[in-house]
Amino acid sequence: MLSRLYAKWMFDWETALTTRDTNRIVRPLEWGFDWLDGFASPENHSPDSPVPQIDHDLQRMIHANQQIVAHSDQFFGYQTPLDFRLETRHPQLFPTNVRPETLAQDAELKLQAAVGELEEAEFLRFTSPVRTRYPENDIVNARWYPAPAEKQVGKPKQAIIVMPQWNADAFSHNALCSIFNRFGISALRLSKPYHDIRRPAELERSDYAVSSNIGRTTAACQQAVVDIRSCIDWLESQGYEQFGVLGTSLGSCYAFIAAAHDPRIQVCAFNHASTWFGDVVWTGQSTRHIRASFEQVGLTQNQVREIFTGISPMSYMQRFAANPKRALVIHATYDLTFLREFSLDVLDNFDRHQIDYLSKVLPCGHYTTGETPYKFMDGWYMGSFVYKSFKRLAEQYGASS
Repeated sequence: MLSRLYAKWMFDWETALTTRDTNRIVRPLEWGFDWLDGFASPENHSPDSPVPQIDHDLQRMIHANQQIVAHSDQFFGYQTPLDFRLETRHPQLFPTNVRPETLAQDAELKLQAAVGELEEAEFLRFTSPVRTRYPENDIVNARWYPAPAEKQVGKPKQAIIVMPQWNADAFSHNALCSIFNRFGISALRLSKPYHDIRRPAELERSDYAVSSNIGRTTAACQQAVVDIRSCIDWLESQGYEQFGVLGTSLGSCYAFIAAAHDPRIQVCAFNHASTWFGDVVWTGQSTRHIRASFEQVGLTQNQVREIFTGISPMSYMQRFAANPKRALVIHATYDLTFLREFSLDVLDNFDRHQIDYLSKVLPCGHYTTGETPYKFMDGWYMGSFVYKSFKRLAEQYGASS
C-alpha cells in the first residue's frame, strides 16, 4: 500500500516538473537530409512513383542511419582543432525557461557581474570540427576547472569531461566539477551543441539539439561527440594522461558514443541511460511535443527507433566493450523520460558484453533527480564512483611504471 502511494506521489511530482514549462513547440517533421552530407543517398523519387513521398523519405533516412553505423569511424571522425584558447569572462546563466524564479536568478547574476561582485571564470573555446549553419553554435564552450597542483602530486594528471542534461542552463553540474577538483581531478564542463552560449538567438530552449528535424538532431550528436574528443586532445596537450566522461540524460548518450569511439576514455558515468534514442523520443514525457510531430505524419515507434539508430548507444555497444573501461549506470525507478525498462536494457547489454560496470538506482524520477534529497544521492553516487575509478587508474599506472 505504501509503495503504491509513494509511486503515485512520485509520478505526480515528475509529471508536474515535466509540464511546468510552457515554451515547448510542436514543429513539423523535417527529414534534414541536408545535415547528413555523404551519408544520405541522393534524392531520386519521381512524382509519378507509386511509392508515397513519406515512405520514400522514411526508407532513405533508415538507409542513411545504416550507413552512419557502418561507417561510424568516419561519421564521428575529425581533425583536431587548431584554435584552442582559454577565455576569461563572467559566467552567465542562459536560462531555457521563462519561469519567474529563473528569470530573477538570471537578472541577479547579471547585476552581480555589473557591479563586480561575481568572479570571472575560465572557458576553453575552439571551433568545432563539425560545422553547422549557426556560427554561435560552432564555437565550442567548456568551463575549465583545473585541479589544484598540490592535489595532483604523485599521480598521473587526470581529467573528466562533464556533459549535463538537455536544456541545461550554464550552471548545471558546475558543483560536481568543484567536487572532482578536491579529488585532484580536473574537469571541463562542456556546453552541448545549441546549449547556453552556443544557443542561436532565435531560440528560448535548446530545441535544435533534439527536435523533429531528424538530420539536424543526428548532426547535433555528431558534433557533441567530436567536441568531447577534441576536448581530450586539448587536455593531452596540457599534459593530462587519464580521462573520463560524465553525462546526464542526453549528455549520457553523447558520452557513451564518444567513449565507444575513443579508447582514451577509461572512466564513464552515465546518469540516466537508455539503449535506443528513438524509444526515448517516443515514450518520454519531455519529448512529447516531438512525438506529436512524428505522429502527425503517421510514423510509429519502431520507425522512429530506426531513423535514430545512428545516434543510439545500442548501435555501438560492441565498440564500447572493445576497450577496457569502468562504467557507472544510474537509473531512476519512477523515470517518465528514460523509462526504467530502457535503462534495464542497458544493464542487460552490459552484462552480455561483459562490461565492467556499477549500477545504482534512485527512488525517484528523471526530473526529480534534481530535487532534494535525490540530488544529493545522485551526486554521491557519481562523485564516489569517479573518485574510486580514477584512484584505481592511478594505482594501475604506478604499478606498471
